[in-house]
Amino acid sequence: MSASRTPFFYPKVLRLYLELGQYPILAPRIRERMREEIFSRGVISPTVFESEVREKAIQSQELEGVEGTEPPTVWEERLSIVRDNLTDFYFAYNLPHAIFEDLVQEALAPRRHDQPVVMSFNPELAPWEVLFARGHEYESYPPERSAEVWHHLHEIRVVLIKALISDQLEFVGLAKDVFTIADLDEIRHRRIGRGKIGGKAAGMLLAWKMIQRFAGEAGYDIAEHIGLPESYFIGADVHYDYNAVNHFFDLMNLKYKSREEIIEDYPRVREAMLAGHLPGDILGQLRELLDDIGDTPLIVRSSSLLEDNFQMSFAGKYDSFFLPNQGTLNENLHAAERAIIAIYASVVNPDALIYRQHMGLTDYDERMAVLLQKVEGQRHGKYYFPALAGVGFSYNPFRWTSRIEREAGLTRLVCGLGTRAVDRVGQDYPRMIGLSHPHLRPEKGAEETRRYSQRLIDVINLEENTFETVPVTEVLDEHFPALRMVASLNKGDYLERFTHRPSSLDPGQLVLTFEGLTMDGTFTSLLENMMRFLRERYRYEVDVEFTGEVLSTYPQPEFRLTLLQCRPLSKSDAGNLRPVPTDVPEDDQLFTANRQVPDGVVERVRYVVYVDPAAYARLDSPPERLEIARLVGRLNRELEGENFILMGPGRWGSSNINLGVKVSYADIFNAKALLELASSSGLSTPELSYGTHFFQDLVEANILPLALYPDKSDTLYRQEFFRDTPNLLPDFLPEDADYASHVRVIDVPAIADGRLLEIVMNGEEDRALGYLRHYEDSENGS
Repeated sequence: MSASRTPFFYPKVLRLYLELGQYPILAPRIRERMREEIFSRGVISPTVFESEVREKAIQSQELEGVEGTEPPTVWEERLSIVRDNLTDFYFAYNLPHAIFEDLVQEALAPRRHDQPVVMSFNPELAPWEVLFARGHEYESYPPERSAEVWHHLHEIRVVLIKALISDQLEFVGLAKDVFTIADLDEIRHRRIGRGKIGGKAAGMLLAWKMIQRFAGEAGYDIAEHIGLPESYFIGADVHYDYNAVNHFFDLMNLKYKSREEIIEDYPRVREAMLAGHLPGDILGQLRELLDDIGDTPLIVRSSSLLEDNFQMSFAGKYDSFFLPNQGTLNENLHAAERAIIAIYASVVNPDALIYRQHMGLTDYDERMAVLLQKVEGQRHGKYYFPALAGVGFSYNPFRWTSRIEREAGLTRLVCGLGTRAVDRVGQDYPRMIGLSHPHLRPEKGAEETRRYSQRLIDVINLEENTFETVPVTEVLDEHFPALRMVASLNKGDYLERFTHRPSSLDPGQLVLTFEGLTMDGTFTSLLENMMRFLRERYRYEVDVEFTGEVLSTYPQPEFRLTLLQCRPLSKSDAGNLRPVPTDVPEDDQLFTANRQVPDGVVERVRYVVYVDPAAYARLDSPPERLEIARLVGRLNRELEGENFILMGPGRWGSSNINLGVKVSYADIFNAKALLELASSSGLSTPELSYGTHFFQDLVEANILPLALYPDKSDTLYRQEFFRDTPNLLPDFLPEDADYASHVRVIDVPAIADGRLLEIVMNGEEDRALGYLRHYEDSENGS
């Protein structure tokens, strides 16, 4: 986006006047040179200029009530002041500001080597134009003068970062040594409207600049292999303008209502907000941008001031939308406006507001910036998508073998657009790769590999101008450039890797195994090194979102990653690593687990909220299954302050209602653990959800996840304890008593002689045990 689209907050003449005010002694010389420029460039002739000076001087006398003739010294002073004002006016409105900057540098040149640099203004109060002009000047100094202005330059950077990007102190502390004035100017020129660009944009830009500036000197040869999508920003203050022009401020106090009122009022508030429109000037700038971009597909992403910060991530709380962008300019503009407005409406969705309440952020003045990016990818037939997309983590809390090193990280990888990597979806599985040993799979054998593979792919249909989810077999064929890297052939008893591009292919035989990537190691090493470097710079574990393209496969594979997001990784503090006890009597043991076990301890559990897998599977209609999730949410509120866990079938939080209980953060945040049951009921097997937005919710709420496999012969599961004991659901929620056969609330000490449930999970041992324990200081679970 060109600089002309960026509105200045001061008239051009005032801007020039303020900058000249920084040079009180040199200003006359600079203005003399300014007049030479306007005369030599034909803006106005010296004769006409001086005639206008005299005319306006006489007018000023009349305004000031001067009678008779002024003393010559006063008249000359009057002429000088008017001459300076006219100089500023004609220069500002007829010549580029860059010429003025050159004249300033010319005037300063004779003094530079013998005069100390003094900043004669307060950066916190100065106009941005002044800050950028002085910042560019300081950065242009030769090395021998840089030390003299280093402290001034850092102050200017900090002020601009806080105003333009983020005022989070941890972010500013990192960014001030990374972003140059030129970087900040580029961000400013890519921004529509006023305000900060938001947390998601901030994290992406900071991580990429760190890589480009410092990775090489830190010993990581990765910078040339990592790019950034072409990005534009809608400032956070536009959210205010949107509310103002649509008179929506009366809707924004939803956050101060009770949780029940938030849920009840949200549909009405959302409907009203979706009917709004963007301010006219913003819509005009958006039209110009879309005209420049053309028909490249776009993604419109939330980038709120709270997202991706160092305390909480807000992962998945706000909406993002893919725009195929294949219509007319007016159609594309309408689609972009609707997407931006839908993101604004997501600010007041119950999941986000309740998350804010739980995190103590209700009083924060939440404003939503918006990030517009060209979608990374290539066209294949009528579809547009990247070869690879995923999320990566610098620390891997889940291991399926002791050979995997936690510090090497983990990735969750798909082919196509990355939505399937960050959401729990139905009957589909990303490839989970432990980066220390990428060839070691969680699955065993060809049958498990086929079952736990990606079957659907998210794409943009360029011909239909739609975002679609289609079977992999309809998209990939022998012409797909990355075929050798992502797919294998199904040979029944085994899966065969591609050693060369086939001349023909039955797509029905394809299984997305990503073996070409993992066996070579080039791609996984690039990803691991990127995250190791970012962890060192951030001094936090990080998670990233990315796309990947296969640039070549012969003679050596070559890849390029595009960084889409980077945020400090939230960690659970639910408990320290403890060995799983081996001396618990068998009668006191309730369940064990030995697959993908995290680290943590849940103590003093009094209540178990148990969704019966068989009863849930018998529910025929989606509304009934949704009601189970809402009932869990009501119990979550009712049991606030109590130690309780959730247990139930399939993949909780899945977008598919048939595969598990479709809860959100608002339904579960008070629980201490979530135990997903892979039962014989026919529901989906629990999936390693690490890296999904749902998993991030569990981590930030300190809810430990654990998958139980009751039908496996090497595990223990005392089903009768959860299915055949008294049910307190009617006592807690009398109005939901009809669902007592589907949802049970178990009072553990009431049926276990005063004992409470304790769960010890040890990832090093890959073992977990849930057992009944008597606490000496406990009284009926209190």
